[in-house]
Amino acid sequence: MTRTNWKISEIEKIYHKPLMELMSEAVSVHKQHFKPGEILVCSLISIKTGGCSEDCSYCSQSAKYDTSLKPHKLLDTEEVVNAAAEAKTKGANRFCMGAAWRELRDNRDLEKITTMVEAIAGMGMEVCCSLGMVSKELAIKLKKAGLTAYNHNLDTSAEYYENVVSTRNYMDRLETLKNIREAGINICSGGILGLGESNEDRISMIHTFATMPIHPESVPVNILVPIKGTPLENVEKITIWETLRVIATMRMVMPASRIRLAAGRSSLSESEQALCFMAGANSIFSGEKLLTTPNTKLTKDQELFKNLGFQNAKPETTEEQI
Repeated sequence: MTRTNWKISEIEKIYHKPLMELMSEAVSVHKQHFKPGEILVCSLISIKTGGCSEDCSYCSQSAKYDTSLKPHKLLDTEEVVNAAAEAKTKGANRFCMGAAWRELRDNRDLEKITTMVEAIAGMGMEVCCSLGMVSKELAIKLKKAGLTAYNHNLDTSAEYYENVVSTRNYMDRLETLKNIREAGINICSGGILGLGESNEDRISMIHTFATMPIHPESVPVNILVPIKGTPLENVEKITIWETLRVIATMRMVMPASRIRLAAGRSSLSESEQALCFMAGANSIFSGEKLLTTPNTKLTKDQELFKNLGFQNAKPETTEEQI
């Protein structure tokens, strides 16, 4: 059974198991909840880039940092819908749209986004948005338009969060996740590894997810991509062993959640990616760019899938959503 009453000491014990033992147990749990070798392929596009008022210390889109990023306003609906259609022809089953806003507002931009959501859902794809903080009222509007999931990462532990962001607090993040859940939208929420956090912070973050009344349906695992001009541009890269330990622990305590290799995947070799799948990851972002950071080319993913005997998971949509 999927538990939501995990004690942090229990998660700590799992996290610190010998790595091969931990991964072996994670493989067994994974097989109980998912078909082995099925990977949900997602495509991500930045529909509004840069100029964000937040000061997330890892992000090139913050207006507070001097990076080489060129901002752009909300893209036209036709351009986004065409991008979704192209992503579908290339094997993507979920299309994700990200906008560099502090929070979603009830204005013309929201009207354009709901139109995008309706069109993409009509293709039979899962549709996900990442638009900053959102009220329950606006989340309900997105749900009615056909939104499958909403992404809002916790980034790190509650204890470490103030070292990463100062323009909002951890409760703001949790409140948005609550609004999303109450609107009937699936939650996509994960973290970023390599922010300078400790093992204790990673365990605490996993504990927060694992003790939610309902676990997030999707848990992105991001590996920090240092951006020149941001406060974390010179941070030390984490090891593959740390990444595997996090993924395997997530799989053990959130067995029914999709764990998605997200930002930073292009820094992993094919062998390292294969180890991540063994540890419990079963979803990826495909395409050459993730918002503003580089990603693995689609042809490389297709080659990797062929070598590993993987196949695309079908989108989890219903006739009502379509």
